[in-house]
Amino acid sequence: MYLYNSASRKKELFVPNHPDIVKMYTCGPTVYHYAHIGNLRSYIMEDVLEKYLRWLGYPVKRVMNITDVGHLTSDADEGEDKMLKGAKREHKSVMEIAKFYTDAFFSDCAKLNIKRPDVVEPATNCIDEYIRIISKLMDTGYAYFAGGNVYFDTSKLERYYIFNDFNADDLDVGVREGVEEDPNKRNRNDFVLWFTKSKFEDQALKWDSPWGVGYPGWHIECSGISMKHLGEDLDIHCGGIDNAFPHHTNEIAQSESYLGHKWCNWWMHVLHLNTQTGKMSKSSGEFLTVSLLEEKGYDPLSYRFFCLQSHYRKALVFTWENLDNAQLAYQKLIARIAGLKPGDGPVDEDVFASQKEKFQAAMDNDLNTSLAVTALYDALKVKASDATKLALIGDFDRVLSLSLLEKAEKKREELSRQAAAPAAGAGFSIISESGEEDPAVNEKIEARRAAKKAKDFALADQIRDELKANGIELTDIPNGVRWKRV
Repeated sequence: MYLYNSASRKKELFVPNHPDIVKMYTCGPTVYHYAHIGNLRSYIMEDVLEKYLRWLGYPVKRVMNITDVGHLTSDADEGEDKMLKGAKREHKSVMEIAKFYTDAFFSDCAKLNIKRPDVVEPATNCIDEYIRIISKLMDTGYAYFAGGNVYFDTSKLERYYIFNDFNADDLDVGVREGVEEDPNKRNRNDFVLWFTKSKFEDQALKWDSPWGVGYPGWHIECSGISMKHLGEDLDIHCGGIDNAFPHHTNEIAQSESYLGHKWCNWWMHVLHLNTQTGKMSKSSGEFLTVSLLEEKGYDPLSYRFFCLQSHYRKALVFTWENLDNAQLAYQKLIARIAGLKPGDGPVDEDVFASQKEKFQAAMDNDLNTSLAVTALYDALKVKASDATKLALIGDFDRVLSLSLLEKAEKKREELSRQAAAPAAGAGFSIISESGEEDPAVNEKIEARRAAKKAKDFALADQIRDELKANGIELTDIPNGVRWKRV
């Protein structure tokens, strides 16, 4: 498998540090609000990576943090704590906010078939780990105490910028709107490891430390949690592209200064989900959540399918029209699979192996899920038994996680009930072959039925012709109509 490494800016052959385990770390959510679907795009693609590694036969240990303290409203150590902001907004305690939104996050993940990582660790559980790392950084001269806070000294590094070749002038205070200079910093890029002083109101959560009662900075949390559960080296560190600077840059600086050696081999960054007006965020435009998608009638897995149709290193533009198209394609895919007959013939091992190679070639090329979805469609068209096709779909879906076989089976059961309903005297049935609901089409079919009942066959034919002109084909069945898009 070749995986793009943000640190080297090229695709590299993936070889884990240890033959018996792949160590994978994921930057988790700051649980002060619901995750929007832009956030969740990153977790979908990280889920695909983990599942593909397991599909290849690698044992994986994946760790994720939950940020419940220390993440300020600016990623560069300015502003009030996001958790405190959420608590004030909802008139609850910080820990009540943390629990509610942690549960909400994993509920959304479950709806999107995102596997829960092997270890999920709240930042507040690891204060001793942060203090131990910061103490050593102080002892070795990589950190300093000023104005009541402990800072990492970036001037001690041979190379600070890892993921981007920044122009230092562009990072001057004043260039970035809303950023105020911290007079305690020796260098503009220095960052806080431990706070005891803040210009904002008293922090809700504080702990004793060698530098006074305070709380950890955001960046130190991921280093401490990773080392606690995965040791002194990492194979893959994941996150959204907005984490690359300063968060992941600072993680590398403090971790490698503490350890004295390279910390992580691969850095995977997922690009933004954008709206037509720019990057999606919680503070601009409509707040797009999984719950909102459901309220509007979308299957959350249609959104997962939408994400899989694009490469993770390309920005993806969200519109309702694009999601409509993805949902329709997903429903049609399930309907096609539902048309296959389980147990219809033996599995052709040669066909299975050749189609599996196409899927693997796509995924081996830096997780090209778009081509992997194409391989899925190719498996449906291959000349082989239905049993072979179903076996391939089930195998590929171990990675894609679209619940294809489960939803296809429910579709078969639904069609079977609908087909049996007229014989049981259940009345007139309108059946969509793709499983979609379209009130406008249903209304036309009912109007055609009424015309036929009134013996106005000219009107009935006119309605059928109108539907056909709009790509809707009708088939009369006993006590009903079956329709499909053509």
